Amino acid sequence: MIDIYQELIQALRQRRHTLSLAESCTGGLMASQMTAWPGVSDVFMGSFVTYSNRMKREVLGVPAHILSTVGAVSRPVALHMARGAKVLTGTTWAVSITGIAGPLGGTDKKPVGTVCFAIVGPGVEKASQQLFTGDRVDVQKASVQFAAKSLLETIQTL
Repeated sequence: MIDIYQELIQALRQRRHTLSLAESCTGGLMASQMTAWPGVSDVFMGSFVTYSNRMKREVLGVPAHILSTVGAVSRPVALHMARGAKVLTGTTWAVSITGIAGPLGGTDKKPVGTVCFAIVGPGVEKASQQLFTGDRVDVQKASVQFAAKSLLETIQTL
């Protein structure tokens, strides 16, 4: 059985596309999954782990007013994170993940397991929000799987 990351790498390679990542709650897990495959350096350019709001602002260019009005776990912030990663690396695609992995940090409006994603690429800018269950590791694993699958599906529809 082909791993989702191997399939994603193949899809990127076939199209001569490149990828960068901006991760928050997953702490670089998606980058780690991508780089587990030998020879991935032709499609995977790099990743930013911007856990704090300060790093989201200063590194990825997320506007402070968006962080203060909608919060770090939001579709607008996810979009800005992906845009920032794409600009900084010059890649074809960028994916971002920002969320609340838990066990602390959840609210009534954004419970633990709330994760926002964005994909930015050729003619594509989309963001989504999911709610995952389980402990911190479960949420992180589900998040990176969802992001990889979403990007693969997006690439395959072009």
